[in-house]
Amino acid sequence: EQYAESGGGLVQPGGSLRLSCAGSGFPFSEEIMTWHRQAPEKAREWVATLFPGGATFYTDSVKGRFTISRDDTKNLLYLNMSSLKPEDTAVYYCQKAQSSTWGQGTQVTVSS
Repeated sequence: EQYAESGGGLVQPGGSLRLSCAGSGFPFSEEIMTWHRQAPEKAREWVATLFPGGATFYTDSVKGRFTISRDDTKNLLYLNMSSLKPEDTAVYYCQKAQSSTWGQGTQVTVSS
């Protein structure tokens, strides 16, 4: 399995970004998909989960600001992020649930 995250960048506080993740090497549409992030000098943390049936779950710190979605026709996972805060600065990763494989991630920096 492989993951290729993209869409990160530098954004001002209060701004928005849309991350994308291309998954390959597994039956994408059948899998529970997740986003995680790792801030500087901190452990990687779970951000959001999307079930094939559409159910979503978020860590408390991003509820109401982030939205996870998917396009199973293209094997793409998305993370729409709004009202970004400096504490959202991290490298963001996607993977199917319970995988031990990680992609290269995409850097999100929230700073004025």
